[in-house]
Amino acid sequence: MIQDIQPRHLDNQYRPVPPDRDSWALYYEDHKVLVKKTPSGITFPKFRELERLNEEIYEDYIYLFSVDDERYYLVRDINREPLSDLTMENTEIFRAADPQYHAFAGITGYQLYNWYKNHKYCGRCGKMMVRDDKERMLRCDSCHNMEFPKICPAVIIGVTDGNRILMSKYAGRTYKKYALLAGFTEIGETVEETVAREVMEEVGLKVKNIRYYKSQPWAFSDTLLMGFYCDLDGSDEITLDREELSLAEWFAREDIPVEPSRDSLTNEMIIKFKLGEV
Repeated sequence: MIQDIQPRHLDNQYRPVPPDRDSWALYYEDHKVLVKKTPSGITFPKFRELERLNEEIYEDYIYLFSVDDERYYLVRDINREPLSDLTMENTEIFRAADPQYHAFAGITGYQLYNWYKNHKYCGRCGKMMVRDDKERMLRCDSCHNMEFPKICPAVIIGVTDGNRILMSKYAGRTYKKYALLAGFTEIGETVEETVAREVMEEVGLKVKNIRYYKSQPWAFSDTLLMGFYCDLDGSDEITLDREELSLAEWFAREDIPVEPSRDSLTNEMIIKFKLGEV
């Protein structure tokens, strides 16, 4: 999955140390990120590549995290060289870009970029938020409100019936490939209850033997995904929620029309079932 960057390690401990000329600069504009395409994939600009036209870059930055000894910083409002080989690309590029540790760093940085952008002002009193100097937290010095990075719990659900698994396609989304049922955990419920509720809401089926598989940080939607397999309990007749799904259908292992990819928990769960490993 996208976070599997071993033997490298992403250290997300907040350490507000200043950048040096070899630190990585992450710059975003809405859904786009500044990268340099290389023969082997992508890379980000280093501070030394931006300093000539951005004298304030060593003052206006936010420390994000480190991968091994390489530090990544969020920068804003930068000027670029006229003939620069840096380009703005959609953040979807991180699903498959190499090297994988850069892809994971880029999408994790994007999650923090959105959090900082969306929390400039206090949601309680409207005053300007201030970055804490000890932990990754925004605080309001007026009403003492504190904000931490947004992480939404959600489930990915592999509903199985013997040699079959239920797969679906979303309604009204740009992503058109097969997926598994999924949904966010609501207030006051366990993740196991989320599994049962989402399956009933989206396809009208009952399930049993709900069992945890694995989790994944999914920065594309500020989500912590938790994967579960479960067994069909009773009728396999699907009642489709057409506001959420365009279709849902059963596939035998040998008929699953999905190939391995490295990015998502959903894909890994489908392939594990396809290969008979679960």
